[in-house]
This record gives sequence, structure tokens and C-alpha cells, in this order.
Amino acid sequence: MKLKLIFLTVVLAIGQLTMAQVKFEAKVSKKKLGVNERLRVDFEMNKDGDNFTPPTFFGFTVVGGPNQSISNSWINGKRSYSKTFSYFLEPTKRGKFTIKQATIEIDGQVYKTLPVTVEVTGAVDKPKDGNNTDFVASENLHLVAEVSKSDPYLNEAITVVYKLYVSPRISVSNWRELDSPKYSDFWSQAIDMKQLKIENGTYNGEPYRYVVLRKTVLYPQKTGKLNIEPLTLTVSVDVPTKRRDIFGGRLYTTVNKTVAAGNRTINVKSLPEQGKPVDFSGAVGSFDFKVTTNKTTLDATESLDAKVTVSGNGNLKLFDLPKLNVPSGLEQYEPEHDERVRTNLTGMAGNISDSYTLVPQYKGKYPLPSISFTYFDLKTEAYKRITSDEIIINVRTGPDGGDAITTTESTNTGKRVVTQTGNQFRFLKLNANLKPIAKEYFFKSTTFWVSLTAPLLAIPLFLFFGKKREERLSDIRGNRVRKADKLARKYLSEAKKNLGNQKQFYIAMERALHNYLKAKLHIQTSDMSKDRIQRLLKEREVEDATAIEFIALLESCEFARYTPSSTTAMQQDYDKASRVIATIDKQL
Repeated sequence: MKLKLIFLTVVLAIGQLTMAQVKFEAKVSKKKLGVNERLRVDFEMNKDGDNFTPPTFFGFTVVGGPNQSISNSWINGKRSYSKTFSYFLEPTKRGKFTIKQATIEIDGQVYKTLPVTVEVTGAVDKPKDGNNTDFVASENLHLVAEVSKSDPYLNEAITVVYKLYVSPRISVSNWRELDSPKYSDFWSQAIDMKQLKIENGTYNGEPYRYVVLRKTVLYPQKTGKLNIEPLTLTVSVDVPTKRRDIFGGRLYTTVNKTVAAGNRTINVKSLPEQGKPVDFSGAVGSFDFKVTTNKTTLDATESLDAKVTVSGNGNLKLFDLPKLNVPSGLEQYEPEHDERVRTNLTGMAGNISDSYTLVPQYKGKYPLPSISFTYFDLKTEAYKRITSDEIIINVRTGPDGGDAITTTESTNTGKRVVTQTGNQFRFLKLNANLKPIAKEYFFKSTTFWVSLTAPLLAIPLFLFFGKKREERLSDIRGNRVRKADKLARKYLSEAKKNLGNQKQFYIAMERALHNYLKAKLHIQTSDMSKDRIQRLLKEREVEDATAIEFIALLESCEFARYTPSSTTAMQQDYDKASRVIATIDKQL
């Protein structure tokens, strides 16, 4: 009987220990996702606790949560309890990120979750995050990449145009770049978009408005199938709801939507091997070629410029110019390379050149032999060769060199090849006719008397500026104003240095705005409520529009702590801050 009681006691104790075991763990909806997808993280526990502390979620932006849910049930006399804190996260960039430990206190003991590693890749074609995107926004907002040609030749220009299509059913209030394509297998050049223009068009047969966000010219540097990575944006979309205001107007809700242009694949053809010249350097397009000199008649030891120029349309920056052949009687210097190339939707256009400086040493006639340039013509899909004309340089006067110049070969054209064998520098003047410089003494000179009297004359100036300095130091209020104004300029310059670092940029800009208010309105940071700032600016006769812009800048600094921001948006905020501060200065 005692044995049975002991056995029953042990079983009950084990059961109590099992029931008392606390579980606290982190679960993610997926461990690999695209930069345009969203992630759900659940922190689940089987017993209620206090002081829940989430991790910092580095590499992500919290777009939803924390949402709390509790499940409590009894099955066959056994209690089942579950409490969950849920967060919805949006990646800020690619890479591998670790969701660190969350903590909670249960029955006086602190429990921690295990870290979870999540990999964020490039944007996927079809994001699978339906629980976190508004269906209406998804169906009425599209980012499209239009490629001008899907099967170009190697080094042939193609254009990628990114268009954002927006249905009339919704409106877009703001957008920012989340991830930019790398173009790792291409030479790329972005075309400057001076102004975004809204145009009407169609998407899948339906009327849409669209705006061209970016135009990029690409020159493929490899053959075969190459991938053009997608452009990814985060867009603030205003979506109509079923609710209406008291006047019957439809109410809208703002949805942050991530859209991507999708991967595009092109098949790059290699240039034909048949008929390919030996001296072909990779030029593809339509070109002209010439060799020119600025003079053909000159004297010995004078210089002339010979220029090798290629002009036209094609990959002008991606090949080498042919070298100039110079007779031995001409001294040649390293060429100076010049590029005058502009890039538009058709590719590169303009000219490139190498300028050689040539100096003849003796009189005579020097032939510059003709040289040739080969390129692949895209219109005829064949190789072409352009040959320059031969140029004769006539050196009229100068040392004949005696034995220094010997004719080694005569041709039917009467030209001769010149070689140098004697003393090339015998005509240089060796006697410089130098003259001694007269000695000058410092004592009793003008410099001596100026040095002697200058300290005496400076004494009144020191007394005057010392008095002004004492007056300035005694002006306590003025010193505070000047110090705050100096700090505002310092922080604005610090904000400019941190362009690209979102957190540091907006902290520095907010400090600059606060110190500017200290300087102009004579208030402390603790008194800087938005209503008080707006009222004080109005009392100082600052225009309402300017005051509203200043308040909007402060709100932008606060909002930027919780949402991702691009370098372009930060530059716009910086320019706006400089402009608003200058405007308030004028109005004050």
C-alpha cells in the first residue's frame, strides 16, 4: 500500500512539473523573403507575464503591431493557455538580419526568446504577403520596366524606362526608393529627369495615369542571358473606404504599399566572328574617323598638334582609339585624351579624341602615315573600316644636321625617311650671360622703418577692439542668441554631412531647428510646443504659409524616425529647411 502511494506521488509531481514548464518563443512567417514582401513575427508564451520587451528589429520597419491575442481553453479537464504579441515588419534593404531576443517576466523570473535569422533577397515578381497589403492598392498600382530591345548585340545601347501606373480609383501622396537595381553586367548611365510629368495612358486595356520615374541607358558587357534587377519603391497610397463624412464625401485611408518592376531578362548576342578585323577594338555603332593637324608647315623646334578623332553614335567611352604613327625625326609627347559625349535615350553621342604634340628637330619633309579605325555597324550588321589620309609635315628652316640627317630610302613620291645620328642639341645657347645682383641692406631700409613703427601704430587698434570685446562679452542675452544661431548653422551643416544616414540626419536637423527658434524667439526647448511656436511666429508677423512649412519640417523629423527615407527625400528636407530659415529671417 505504501509503495502505491509513493508511486502515485511521484507521478503527480512529474505532472505538476510538466504543467509548470514555461514556454516563450519567437516564430516568423518565413525565413526568406523579398525586399518587397512583409514579415510577421509572433512572440508566443504559454503563461501570462509582465514587462514584455520586444527587440529593436534592425533592418526592418514596423508597419503593424504590436497586436495582442489570448487563447484560453479547457479540454478533458486540462487547461490550455496561449498569449501572443504579433508584429508586421517591412525590410529596409537586402541582407541577412537577426531578430534578437525579446524578454518577459513570468512569476518573478525573466525569460528570453532565441534569436531568429531572416534573409532578405531582391524583389520577387509576386509578393506573398496578402495579410499585410490592401487589395485595392495592389490591384490599382503597378510599377513597370520597359526595355527597348530584348536581344541586343554586345555593347549595343538599350534603354530601360520605369513607369508607375496609378488607377483613377486611388491616388498616390508620396513615394520613395527602397531598392535600386545594380546593373552588374552592364555599363549604365542614368538620364537626368528634370521634372516628373503625369500623363494619361492604358494598362491592360484600362485607363491609367502614369509618371516616368527613371530612364537608364545600358550597354551589355557580357553575352548570353543577362538579368536586369527590379526597381523597388515604397508608395503611400490613398484608398477610398466605405465610410463617408457628414457631408456625404467618401473617406480615404492611407496604405503603405511596396511595388517592384519585376525582373527582366535579355539575350545578348555576340558580335559575328566572320569578317572580324584583327585590329577591332570593340567599337559598336555608327562613326566617322579622321586625323588632323593644326599646321603642316613650320620651323624646327616649333610644335604642332595632331588629333585623332572618332565621332558619331555608339559606345564612345568603351573602346580605345588607334595610335598615331610618327617618323623618328619628330619628337612625340603622350597624347591628351578628351571626351565630349552626351547620353540620351538613343545612347552615347558626340566625339572622343587623342591630341599629340609633335616637335621636329631638323628641316625636311616628314610623312605621317595613314591609320585606320574599324567598328561594327548596327544598321548593316557588318564590320566597317575607315582610313585616314597621309599628312606631310614640311619643316622649312632649322639645322640640317650635316651627318645628322641621312636619306636611307627614296620613294616614287619623293619622300624620305629621316633618322637622327648627330648631336641634337648643338644649336642650344650655352653661354647664359648672367649678371650679378646688387646687394640690398636691411638697416635703414623701408622695411626696417615699417617694422619699427608698426607696433606703435597698432596700440590704439588693440585698445579699441579690446573695448568692443568687453562690451560684447557683457551682453549676456545677445551672446545666448548668437550661440543658438551658431548652433543652428552647425547642426544644419552636420545634417548635410549625414545625408544618407537617416537617423543621424534627422536628429541633427531637428536640433538645428530648435536652436534657430532659441535664437529668434528666445524660448527654451522645453517650451517648444507646435501651437506655441506657431503663435510666436504669428506675433512676429511671419506669414502663415512659412510658419506652416516650419511646423511641417518638425513633423517630418518626428515621422522619419518610424518610416524609411531615401537620400533624395533627405536632400529635399535639407533644402526646404535652409529655404524656410532664410524666409523667416527676412520676414523677421
